Amino acid sequence: MTRKGTSKRRKWLKIIGIISVLLIVALGGYAYLVYKSLNEAVDTMHQPIENREKSDKRIEQITLEEREPFSVLMLGVDEREGDKGRSDTMIVLTVNPNTQSIKMLSIPRDTRTEIVGHGTEDKINHAYAFGNEEMSMATVENFLDIPLDYYIKVNMEGFKDIVDAVGGINVNNQMAFSQSGKQFEEGNIDLNGDEALAYIRMRKQDPNGDFGRQERQRQIIQGVIRKGISFNSLTNFDDIFDALGRNVRTNMTFAEMRDIQKNYRDAAGTIDQLQISGSGEYIGSIWYLIVPEEEKTRVQNELKEHLELEESEAPA
Repeated sequence: MTRKGTSKRRKWLKIIGIISVLLIVALGGYAYLVYKSLNEAVDTMHQPIENREKSDKRIEQITLEEREPFSVLMLGVDEREGDKGRSDTMIVLTVNPNTQSIKMLSIPRDTRTEIVGHGTEDKINHAYAFGNEEMSMATVENFLDIPLDYYIKVNMEGFKDIVDAVGGINVNNQMAFSQSGKQFEEGNIDLNGDEALAYIRMRKQDPNGDFGRQERQRQIIQGVIRKGISFNSLTNFDDIFDALGRNVRTNMTFAEMRDIQKNYRDAAGTIDQLQISGSGEYIGSIWYLIVPEEEKTRVQNELKEHLELEESEAPA
């Protein structure tokens, strides 16, 4: 393998990692072994959605070779023994190679919306419990009025294995707190897998509630990315791929990942983190986050613009 080819593969893994923590590793002198392990891991991770070739909000399937902007729904699912789980984390990413940018929107899990295919209004994270990835994608598409081209599901219970595989991470904690018997001091702290899982699960002690937890989730993802692309992680690629294969599922194919590397690698130049706001309200005995229509429209328009969607492109 040439030095040029190795460099391209490193940059590819960097953008893929930023999109999803899907392929967090750097390549070096282990190029052949890494490629082989990567291919096997992606085969394990690949999980297409039945009866869905494209989003209903697209007239035609996107063409990655033509550098069309695309979108990804990231689901962090809390799956424990005997429990199907709910999507504890929902992050939408839009990737635009023309503006060399990525937009990342965290959707609060208590957001009240229509659960598409279930005929109810409920917390948006319940869509996964009712209908897995398919219903989650349909519900988020309806809520944001944009197409979702791909999903990436991460088992949050197993996410600690990914953190441990990269040798732990460092984050800048904004407030001291305790969670699950662990104490987290304010400032820069090192976290192993178990600590990282506790760190992102804390919500009740945070004055910002779910928004504060979303920020910690992004910190953990970014921490894994930084360690995953570091030189020290080269020797851990087997552990990293093993952890990814056991805990990540996606409808993205290996060929599509190659196209992203080739055509979208510069999109990591700018990562813009978006936030959608609302007000808490009890309906019956259940607390929901109610997002006003004008706020929802604001976020929808920003994502549509980033995806370069026009009114004429949307199916009737």
